[in-house]
Amino acid sequence: MHTGERTDLLGEPWVAETIGLPPDAEGPVVATLVSRRAERPNGRAVLYVHGFADYFFQTEYAQWWLDRGYDFYAIDLRKYGRSIRPHQTPTYVDDVRTYFAEIDLAWWRIAERDGHDEIVLSGHSTGGLIAALWADARRAPELIGVVLNAPWLDLQGPAWLRSAPAGRMIDRIGRRTPMRELKRNVSGVYGRSLHRDLDGEWDYDLTWKPVESYPVRFGWLRAIRRAQAELHAGLSVPVPVLVLSSATTVHPPEFGAEAYSNDIVLDVPQIRHWATSIGPHVTYVAVEGAMHDVILSQPKVRAGVYDQLDRWVGAYLS
Repeated sequence: MHTGERTDLLGEPWVAETIGLPPDAEGPVVATLVSRRAERPNGRAVLYVHGFADYFFQTEYAQWWLDRGYDFYAIDLRKYGRSIRPHQTPTYVDDVRTYFAEIDLAWWRIAERDGHDEIVLSGHSTGGLIAALWADARRAPELIGVVLNAPWLDLQGPAWLRSAPAGRMIDRIGRRTPMRELKRNVSGVYGRSLHRDLDGEWDYDLTWKPVESYPVRFGWLRAIRRAQAELHAGLSVPVPVLVLSSATTVHPPEFGAEAYSNDIVLDVPQIRHWATSIGPHVTYVAVEGAMHDVILSQPKVRAGVYDQLDRWVGAYLS
């Protein structure tokens, strides 16, 4: 272990280290880097960035990379998961680029301190948007590929939400009263479909990934819309990019079988539409029967996800 590392809550051999960041208006700020070494390392690494109302617990995904010799790292961004502190508003930032600070510091640890000169960046949902913007802005020489799992590339829901008047309204409210909550109905169906104590397969901390999600605040939503607009204008991520999503979207009002076989969080057509805005070399795969977080899908479906990942890695990273 390096100085400052401790055994992670996932248990050995997972370790975690706290990354101190400059304080913000609410006080001290940290991020957390979680990692595990491959048994037969190939000199490469992966850095994973989680989504909204989320944190890193997807150890099966990590194991897929570890089995192929990649050391695996995941960051719990500021005000998420392991990095939440009692004085903070969970999930809140007013600029998506704020996260570049902790990704830069994690990247330095992976590349310089730990000696990896080939690194894959992976992101899910909001983390996919953040990862795409970071990869475009930084052009890190160690970056060899980007894997995005249902990246949040545009607003879901009715078309008027994506209209210019709605954008101006979000911008105005987000600037004037950034902490104002957006009224929305969260059914809890997605969380219920995931957690093993409810109707799912996975074990994770329900205080860090609540069934009812977290409040959405206008200042944060304004930051997301600005980041999405930047992506819509066209990024130029200079390495091969794999974008994975479900093949279909439904928004079920109540819990049922369709929760297990569709993206019930984001609109797949928006992901498909904007995927090629990430860079000149994008592979898009729609996985029939996948859930929003495709690597948490039903066993047979996620076996197909890993087949697609294997094919892409074999084609572009070998």
